[in-house]
Amino acid sequence: MIDKKLKEIRNFCVSHSKQSNIDKYSRYFKEGFDGYGIDQKVYEAQRDLWIAEWKAEMTLADYLNLGDRLIQQGKYEEISFAISFINSERENYTEESFDRIAAWFDFGISNWASTDVLCMLVLPGFLIDNVIEYEKLKEWTRSNSEWQRRAVPVTLVELSKTGLNVKDAFNLIEPIMSDSSEYVQKGIGTLLRTFWKTHPKETESFLLLWKDRCGRLIIQYATEKMDKEYRKKFRKVK
Repeated sequence: MIDKKLKEIRNFCVSHSKQSNIDKYSRYFKEGFDGYGIDQKVYEAQRDLWIAEWKAEMTLADYLNLGDRLIQQGKYEEISFAISFINSERENYTEESFDRIAAWFDFGISNWASTDVLCMLVLPGFLIDNVIEYEKLKEWTRSNSEWQRRAVPVTLVELSKTGLNVKDAFNLIEPIMSDSSEYVQKGIGTLLRTFWKTHPKETESFLLLWKDRCGRLIIQYATEKMDKEYRKKFRKVK
């Protein structure tokens, strides 16, 4: 069954590949865009059709097995399909399925876009539904994959919309505040900017604590909505 689904997905992707979109999307990826360039509306329509058609026959375990195969190929749309299929099975999430998804960073998820789709659609559900504890996500800060480390703050951005405690968030990102990856730094900076809008006092105190030790992009992203003069207080002391 998995082989049949895999073949159907790849046939669809190849037949709807569009070079003009590949050229356009490549501008957003330093490492190059590895995908088919499918029009977004075409992709979304087929995604929703498959999820509806396969609901009765595919389980979360089946989608994880299919996802492993899709992720290994490394194509952007195939990874996106895999993530969306998992999203459709949220009511069946377990800690074991979280660990299976974590392994995707070892052999397929290798850019900011796929990482962020996973963070928006799938990862928050594990925490909102109390399938895993926050400490489980914190383990990702020790990953060798910069994309898995980036997933921590980006997931927290999504969770900030659901009442995430600001101190809990800061505790989770402390291990990567000195991370050298620009993508991790941008994710952290975006999270801190988000919290600054609702918890300015706590966020500014955290930034002052780290400003001389953390990456430049964290400060840049975290303070970009501040008044130009006001943000100078967060400059690194040389």
